[in-house]
Order: sequence, then C-alpha cells, then structure tokens
Amino acid sequence: MGIKRSHLFHVDSTMNQLRNAIYHLARLMENSAEKEINVNEKLRDMGRNIARTFVNYWKPIDIVNKTNLKDVLKTIYHTILGSSISIEVNNNEKLILVKDYKCPLCRYPYSDLSIAGCEILLGMVSEFINLINKDSSETSKVFLDPFEVKASQAIGHDHCLQVFKYNVGGG
Repeated sequence: MGIKRSHLFHVDSTMNQLRNAIYHLARLMENSAEKEINVNEKLRDMGRNIARTFVNYWKPIDIVNKTNLKDVLKTIYHTILGSSISIEVNNNEKLILVKDYKCPLCRYPYSDLSIAGCEILLGMVSEFINLINKDSSETSKVFLDPFEVKASQAIGHDHCLQVFKYNVGGG
C-alpha cells in the first residue's frame, strides 16, 4: 500500500493512540521493579525522538528567534497537536510558559497516575526548535530546554502549563 510516516501527519486517530499508549507506558514504568526510572525524563526523550523524525517531514520556518518565537510555537502546537495556546515569556528568568486548555495528551484525568502526558511535549517542542536552529549561523536564534509541567489536565487541573527555559544565540 505504500503508507509512510508522513501520511500520519493529518490522521486524528494518531493522537488518540499516542495518548492511550503514553498512559499505559507510564503505568508500566511507575510499577517497574527499576524504581530509579525517571518517568518524566523518559517521556521527554520520547518527545525528542518524535521531533527528530517529524522535522524530516515538516518545518514551519527556517530560523526561530525571539521575534518569531511565539508565532512558531503557536504554529507547532496548532499544526501537530491541534491546540490553541497562549504564551507568556518571562525575560527575567528566561522562561516560556505555554498554556493549553485542549492538550491532546492530557485530555482526561487519570486518578491512578501523577504523570502528565505533556511531558512528551516538553521534549518534542524544545527539540523541534533546536533542530530548526541547529545549523543556523544567526546570532539571534533561540534554543529551548524542557523545564517543567506546572499544571496538567491529566492530574486534575483545568489546563496544561508547560514551561521551557530559553537561551539566545548558543545551543
């Protein structure tokens, strides 16, 4: 049939399956005999891996800097996740706060878990931005690092709040 990964880009069921898989996997990791597993970091690694593949099929722009950062983030969240987000930039602490009321990975509360599915987004979005800017010689380029999920619908909040650290120029 010739179906490729790029065909999954606009398939709604893909996000549902990803969400289901995340929470099953999180339960397995939380109940693992290896108690030193950092589930949040494992989810972020999954997100980074998704970005490394995804960037081969779609890039919203050639360079991300402070001037276009909010627009690029909104485009990534809307195009990949179907989310409309609000963004706050804290220049003093070099933080970017992304608020999402319709996070597709945290749509339902899970009383048996304390893990937010959008931990994956911290890894995916930061890696996506970093890969876009990786080879650029622009001094105004922005790099992101995952910081924390401050709120999540999956653990009972009315929205998800993902926080990234940013730096300008170097990776």
